Amino acid sequence: MSRMVHRSNCGVKIIHGLLQNINPATGDLILPSIAITTPSELSTIISKAKIAQCVWGNLSLSKRVELLRQSITTGIIPMASQLSTTITNEMGKVLSESQLEVQAAIDMRGKWLDMVREANEDVVLVEHDNNKKADAEDEDDARVLEAAAAAESVVVRDPLGVVAVLSPWNFPASEISYLAIPALVAGNAVIVKPSEHTPLSGAMYCAALASALPEGVLQVVQGDGTVGEQLVSSDDVHMVAMTGSTATGKRIMKNCATSLKRLVLELGGKDPMIVFADADLDVAARDAVTNSLANAGQVCCSIERLYVEKSVQVEFEQKVVEIARIHKVGMPMEEGVTVGPLVSRMQLEHVKRQVKESMEDGATMLYESAIPTAIDTTTTNMDCEIQHGGNFHPITVLGNLQQSMSIQKVETFGPIIAISTFDGSEENAITLANDTEYGLTACVYTADLEKASRVARRIRAGQVGINCYSADEAHLKCPW
Repeated sequence: MSRMVHRSNCGVKIIHGLLQNINPATGDLILPSIAITTPSELSTIISKAKIAQCVWGNLSLSKRVELLRQSITTGIIPMASQLSTTITNEMGKVLSESQLEVQAAIDMRGKWLDMVREANEDVVLVEHDNNKKADAEDEDDARVLEAAAAAESVVVRDPLGVVAVLSPWNFPASEISYLAIPALVAGNAVIVKPSEHTPLSGAMYCAALASALPEGVLQVVQGDGTVGEQLVSSDDVHMVAMTGSTATGKRIMKNCATSLKRLVLELGGKDPMIVFADADLDVAARDAVTNSLANAGQVCCSIERLYVEKSVQVEFEQKVVEIARIHKVGMPMEEGVTVGPLVSRMQLEHVKRQVKESMEDGATMLYESAIPTAIDTTTTNMDCEIQHGGNFHPITVLGNLQQSMSIQKVETFGPIIAISTFDGSEENAITLANDTEYGLTACVYTADLEKASRVARRIRAGQVGINCYSADEAHLKCPW
């Protein structure tokens, strides 16, 4: 029997045009398998989106917001439990975190959706300058200036057309919301390609979000990077919004450059946390552990580099280990488990390699948790064996890290708490924090708020939290 088998860039196996969707905790094949969108199907979907956009874009802004709010209320809320379970089964996030993600997507129907609507409203600009008439050299000039002073300018935000959304696997519901809903509110039609790791979650969420919208306004395509490239290359796609790796973002930017497509890219991070000796070490240690381990460390703004002032290194490390011991790696559907498996065997091997190389280069293993007993399953599907096990990595606390190590440079995306030291000076802290190609978020912990402000302003990051994790505490209108 002939068979067509290949593997996507992120390690997902594709057999006979079907994504082999694997539960990362058990290694079981998740059914039904998802068919990859063919080029002819993609062409039809894009044509349908173009037609639908004309209808959708002609609706009033308030009507579009009303229909989106209705979709969230009547479409997403009733299937919230099912969607949460599907997310956990597909990418391994513990169930409580999946539930929080889905609830966050539901909560977008409130103030967040109002804020998006407000950003799309017409803006009337009126200039009132009575002094201009006095500056006129003659009566004709005076009449022109008087008319100009009374004139109104109206800034109108028109839709671009068709927007492609390439969503990530680590937040398969909420990230679609963040990327697709603003485009829809603005009057665009949207085509979503979910990650090949979470095709069912993406399809389920989009079907619910589209439930009250005109047909064709929100559609889904499935597949790996090949399908994504075909989508973003279409001349009938006018904008691309993507969350994912920096390498993928660069390829998309290059692809879109020839047609000058608009781009929204949210890429990787290697986010630093600076802890000065005068900080509340209990709070800093708690935040460090929480935001290194959330989603098994698979968050673009995870704390991936901890710089603690040398004079309090030992005390801080002890507090971190004490808190880390409270967490448990295990099956993500089990109560009490706080860290599930990594999304794929490829990601697991990457994290293992970083830890191994760090230890070989002189890092200290301060703590390593237990993981579930090894699972080794073999799933047979269409004459092709797929061997997987649970992709569990221990919660790991590393000390004595040097800036030259790979783990300090390359995004980890795993349950690793990586601690190194600085000499206590602001300059040294800033230099270490900025020693990266990334610049997403950062945190500074100190009792001296003036010092914190000085340091925060010099860190090259989009958001900097002072004595807090910025992604949790930032105002809704803060740029991201």
